[in-house]
Amino acid sequence: MHISLLQKETATNNYEEKFKEAVGSLVEKGVEGMVFGDIYLQEHRDWVERVCSEIGVEPLEPLWKISTEDIFTGFLDSGFQAMVVSAKSNLIERKWLGHNIDREFLEYLKSKRIDACGENGEYHTFVTNGPLFRQRIKLVNKGIIQRNDHWFVDMSSVEEEY
Repeated sequence: MHISLLQKETATNNYEEKFKEAVGSLVEKGVEGMVFGDIYLQEHRDWVERVCSEIGVEPLEPLWKISTEDIFTGFLDSGFQAMVVSAKSNLIERKWLGHNIDREFLEYLKSKRIDACGENGEYHTFVTNGPLFRQRIKLVNKGIIQRNDHWFVDMSSVEEEY
């Protein structure tokens, strides 16, 4: 997408402080707003609004209160691709790690009564392609790791030329 990426390491005991520092560095460069993917967890939205207010950034919540199944199917129908890269091992079977989300995965989630978008942290994805991308991000799955009660895909990226 040719958008600059800012990565900052955070720790759970000072996440908010590190978040404010990272976003503050962007505000200095002219950033005025941030887009968040919250759908229905009011506690998350309240945190976003409070923190953004404190650092002078407008929070944008375009998915707020939209059906998670509609978001999931709209994502697929729009031509995006995403790989499951982590999941709670007591909820999601290992076989889904490294798998691109699709309608079969949606049916699996529904059968397990798991939120379609993983809004409660049931699983996480990495978007690898879509209409906004200039080229697909190719990931190499180097194996599945289990830490505590979570699965993780050990992966690396490979640059491709088109």
